[in-house]
Amino acid sequence: MAMERKVKITVLRRECFADLQREYLADPDSGKCPFFEDSQEFIVDNDGFFRMMHGKFCAEAWDCISRYVYAALQGGSIMRGWTKDENVMIACCNDGTRPVVFKIERLDGTEL
Repeated sequence: MAMERKVKITVLRRECFADLQREYLADPDSGKCPFFEDSQEFIVDNDGFFRMMHGKFCAEAWDCISRYVYAALQGGSIMRGWTKDENVMIACCNDGTRPVVFKIERLDGTEL
């Protein structure tokens, strides 16, 4: 029987580059990403992987991190040799004026 894995996604921080927003955005006072909250957590299993975009997660952010979530759900190392723990990765969405930084953690067995 295969080990059931889950992945925890934690919003570490939401950044805002006000200078870039003022220079480039139609709404120069857009501020931080309104979709997420700092410290917000999501638990993803194989069944929920393909459902994350149904209102639970920003589609653009999901596009940026879903490959790492999928690799972790399959038991793969997310960042072997790069992070202190190969089952943890720090990634962010691609919004250049208000990126959201995520911690992605592979949870195995006893952590579930």
